[in-house]
Amino acid sequence: MAVGLSHEMGTHAMLVTICKSKIHRVRVTEADLDYEGSITIDRRLLEAADMLPHEKVQVVNLNNGARFETYVLVGEKDSGTICLNGPAARLGQVGDLLIVISYCHLEVAEAKKYEPRIVHVDKDNRIVEEA
Repeated sequence: MAVGLSHEMGTHAMLVTICKSKIHRVRVTEADLDYEGSITIDRRLLEAADMLPHEKVQVVNLNNGARFETYVLVGEKDSGTICLNGPAARLGQVGDLLIVISYCHLEVAEAKKYEPRIVHVDKDNRIVEEA
């Protein structure tokens, strides 16, 4: 008997994990090993990417290939701050380029229509494009 793909599980709709938003190619401005752990991001970038304080994010370091999960702390608006805190400070250094990604869970029908927010920045972490 052939098994077909179904997006329904019994009477409950299946949820899929989708990229909600990302901040593309931000540059690390600080690394603070003596901190509890997280990533501090300029408030303007968080607002543009629709990311919330304490939201779980995945961070991808384009310089060394490190990928890790942490949570967001809010940095000063228009400061350009991208600070790796605590253990994350071991996974990148000042000047490294990162992609910060947030995810959400959607029903399949919603996910097929969903468009993530993408924020592109310049070398000083200033927004140059939002999509």
